[in-house]
Amino acid sequence: MARKSNLVAEQRKYGVIDVKAAKQVCDVWLQRAELQNAVNYGLPEVDDRYHFWRVPLVNRANQEAVGEIVIDAYTSLILENKSTAPDLLEARLLGRNGQKNGHLNGRATRNNNDTIHLSTLRNTIVQGDSEEALQDLPAGSVDLIFTSPPYYNARPEYTDYLTYEEYLLKIRKVIQQAHRVLAEGRFFVMNVSPVLIRRASRSESSKRIAVPFDMHRLFVEEGYDFIDDILWEKPEGAGWAVGRGRRFAADRNPLQYKAVSVTENILVYRKHTDKLIDWNIRAHPNQSLVKASRIGDDYERTNIWRITPAHDQRHPAIFPVELAKKVISYYSFKEDVVLDPFAGIGTTGKAATLLGRRFVLIEQNPDYVNVIRSEAETWLGEEARQILTINCASVEASDRLF
Repeated sequence: MARKSNLVAEQRKYGVIDVKAAKQVCDVWLQRAELQNAVNYGLPEVDDRYHFWRVPLVNRANQEAVGEIVIDAYTSLILENKSTAPDLLEARLLGRNGQKNGHLNGRATRNNNDTIHLSTLRNTIVQGDSEEALQDLPAGSVDLIFTSPPYYNARPEYTDYLTYEEYLLKIRKVIQQAHRVLAEGRFFVMNVSPVLIRRASRSESSKRIAVPFDMHRLFVEEGYDFIDDILWEKPEGAGWAVGRGRRFAADRNPLQYKAVSVTENILVYRKHTDKLIDWNIRAHPNQSLVKASRIGDDYERTNIWRITPAHDQRHPAIFPVELAKKVISYYSFKEDVVLDPFAGIGTTGKAATLLGRRFVLIEQNPDYVNVIRSEAETWLGEEARQILTINCASVEASDRLF
């Protein structure tokens, strides 16, 4: 039976017209990378919002997702900066055991047997871009990642990205690098929420972007298993500052209803492994730390956490220490290493210290780094002298990375 209408690809006169053509483009790329015998294709999809073809790649041996190839639908060129790099594909196909060690002392390894070697990383503060800084951390040296990435252009302070796709690409690269440094079967927890892009004039509408849904896609594509979605609920009225819902409150006309947002998402992912979570508990080499890390009776019993927001004049968007303490308590053991790749003024580090964990804080803004270094003295006292500082102002020669 003949089609009644043309495909979207035909309507838009794409150079890559269908699934077969998308796979043919990928065949050439995989042959050049000498990976054609190691992977199969998932179901290619055309993303007509951005004029891309996305072709999922799966391990031929076990059918697990290992990455994707992104094709410019008009030109049929592979978009290398959006596709999974060949060396990363190869590492995933090999079980990520063929990667080189990082440059910092304190490498922690997770073997395929039942042995876990604890990380010896000390408390660390890094000034720099997290994508680059993560490349210098040893594989498997971090036990938990908790962060809140920068907003996408939701406030005047955050205008570093020309497009939303550029923003997502940056976050993807951080998630990729984080996968390597995260220990087997351990957790990456992200605090994120939809953002409201204010309208430029009265003749335009504001735009709300569902960031958490796109973050979920990035995590799954980069080798993490979805575990939980937790809602951080703020007190009633906390969302009125953005003006959302005021028009409807004034005249109550249908179609104008907009809910005032008083929640943010806490997305919980686990680095993919065939081992159950019980393995991370049973194989821990120091069972006294496991016992000491047990949670008391006052734990959160639902996925709705009611926590009052925090404010600090030194940073426009911080999360409460209470929120960080809950995440760290529930997803790590005492003396574990907790990483925040977008550290801000160091809330994650403070919470980690209060709970007997170590921290690795990466922050690009030198002003925020100075705040972290100053605050760390109150967290740790004399022990603050033992913090490893990298690329920070007035770093001692012994603390330089190279």
